[in-house]
Amino acid sequence: MKRFIYFLGYHLVYGSLFILSILPLNLLYLFSDIAFFLVYYVFRYRRDIVIQNLSRAFPEKKYPEIHCISKKFYHLFTDYFAEMGKMLTASVPLMQKRVRFRGTHIIEDYIREGKSVIVSLGHCGNWEMLNMLPMLLNSGVYAVYKPLRNKISDRLMLRLRSRFGIKPIPSGAVVRHLLNKENPPAVYLFLADQCPEKINEHNKYTFLNQETGVYMGVEKLAKATASAVVFFRITLETRGCYQIDCIPVCRNAQTDTIHITSVYLRLLEENIKKEPHSWLWTHKRWKR
Repeated sequence: MKRFIYFLGYHLVYGSLFILSILPLNLLYLFSDIAFFLVYYVFRYRRDIVIQNLSRAFPEKKYPEIHCISKKFYHLFTDYFAEMGKMLTASVPLMQKRVRFRGTHIIEDYIREGKSVIVSLGHCGNWEMLNMLPMLLNSGVYAVYKPLRNKISDRLMLRLRSRFGIKPIPSGAVVRHLLNKENPPAVYLFLADQCPEKINEHNKYTFLNQETGVYMGVEKLAKATASAVVFFRITLETRGCYQIDCIPVCRNAQTDTIHITSVYLRLLEENIKKEPHSWLWTHKRWKR
């Protein structure tokens, strides 16, 4: 019975999203505008958290400016869901118009040298646009993810993210996969700006004017596998159009003396300060 309910629930949700996704993107943006009004003014979804996060991150800004940034963020927040829905049926030419990658030759050079590439990034802009990356590279592209508790949502996200060739890989399996020498060099995408379970003196950094616990997994994994590391800077050009810049961090994490986590945090902070409304301010980044 549970399997039938899951089967029915998944196909009902997917079918509804599929029908919405075939609508023109401009119409989906109209729905996004309506959703913004409801989320921001009616339900006030996590508005206190967003204002608090912004105020602590930018203590030099006055309240009217913080308020303006928060409104821009919520506009982008609802657009994100419209764009994500559209990606269920969007054609490759449409997606290529919406996302522009720069500097991917850096990744290709590392792959030709026989190195896997760990890509670190943050929740800036619409990070789901990275789904197009396999269309540009000749190597495998893996998206490291934490499985969702809701099985229907988890299956939907896996289907969405793998549509253009990305291979989702659970975070618990990525170490074994990278250390397996039988696997060819590949690209591994890490959203590394989430809050770790435990915070101590070894993973605490100053980030956006606050003491912040940071996942050290990217640095440890890169050093253990002699991988190259790059950072993806995501910026919004116009509504629904994103530019993704590939910025090298290190060529070989085992031999380079660079502190990968410090460089990542600096680049992410620069990304956020350039477009403060583009980061995911609703998550409780400093809850611990």
